Amino acid sequence: MTSLAKALGFLAAVSVAGAGGLALVPNGRASNETGIIGTAGVLCSLMIDQANPSVDLTSRAQWSCGDGKRRLEANGVPNHAIGDFPNAHNPFHVSEQEVWFETTLTPAATGTHRVLHVIGFAFDGVKFDPGTAGTCRSGASDLSQCTPIGNIGPWSLEAMGGSYDFGVDSSHGHVQPGGAYHYHGMPEGLLTKGKAMTLVGWAVDGFPIYARYGLSDPANPHSAIKIMRASYQLKPVADPNRPSTELLPMGSFSQDYEYVARSGDLDECNGRYGATPEFPNGIYHYYVTDTYPFVQRCVKGTSFLPDGPPPSGSPQGAPPLGE
Repeated sequence: MTSLAKALGFLAAVSVAGAGGLALVPNGRASNETGIIGTAGVLCSLMIDQANPSVDLTSRAQWSCGDGKRRLEANGVPNHAIGDFPNAHNPFHVSEQEVWFETTLTPAATGTHRVLHVIGFAFDGVKFDPGTAGTCRSGASDLSQCTPIGNIGPWSLEAMGGSYDFGVDSSHGHVQPGGAYHYHGMPEGLLTKGKAMTLVGWAVDGFPIYARYGLSDPANPHSAIKIMRASYQLKPVADPNRPSTELLPMGSFSQDYEYVARSGDLDECNGRYGATPEFPNGIYHYYVTDTYPFVQRCVKGTSFLPDGPPPSGSPQGAPPLGE
C-alpha cells in the first residue's frame, strides 16, 4: 500500500481471515442518521490482508471515509478462491493491480442514467466490469468471424448467459489481458450469509450494490427475503443482420435483450429505491442478479466526483454518456 492509504487513517480497521469472510466495521457514527444520504457511517473502515492460495497471491484492500468521500486502495486480488487461470478460454494470468477508487458519501439519483464499463468495486477491491471486448461481424456464420478481444464487428458478445465461452469461474469472474481479475456476474465467493440481503460493494456513483436477495416489500425493512428479478427479457425475434442463432443462440449478445419496464423488480440499471439492512430508512441501490444484465450496465447518480479521476482499471478511460 502507498503512503496515501496509511494517511487515510482507519478508525476501526480489521484484518480479514477465512475464505471469503469479510469483517465489516462501521466508523463509530450512527449508520443511518440521515436516511438516504446517511452513508457516511456505513462500512467506512475495512482492511483486507488475506492470503489467497488459489492464485498464490495476497488480497489487499483498504476502505475509508473522509471529507465527504469513500475511498478504496487495493491490489485487485480477490479474497476468495478463484478458478484456474489461464484456462482454455481465458489465457491470462491473475496479477496484482494498482486500484484506486473514490466516490461520494452522499449520492443523489439523477433523472437520467449513464452507461459505464466499470460500474463499481466489491469489498475485496475487485471491479465489477460486466461487458466484454468480444464482438462478431454482422451475419457471422462461423466463429472465425468472432473474437473475444478486439472490435471486428458491431455485435457485442456476453460473458454470461450465452454460448460463447469466456472461461469465467464459479464466481463469474475472469482475467483481462493486463492481469486484472474482475466480476461479470454473481460474486459467489463473497456470498457467505446464505439467503440474506448482502451488501457486496459500492457503485461508482456512491450507491450500494447488493447481490441476489432483496426485500419482498421495499417499503418494509422487516419483510421477507426474495430473489430479485431483473426487468430484461430476451427479444422474441433476433435483430436484423444478427449472427446466426444456430451458431450463437439468443442471449449470446447484449443486443439480444431488451428492458421491459415492471416485468421484474428492478429498473433499467438493475436498481430500485427501498429499505436495506444498512439503510432501513431507504436508499436507492443496485443488485447483481442471476439473469441479464447480471451486473448493471448503468448508474443513476453522478458516475464519479468531478474533482477526481475516473475509477482505475477502465481501459476506455472516462466512460461515455449513454441512454
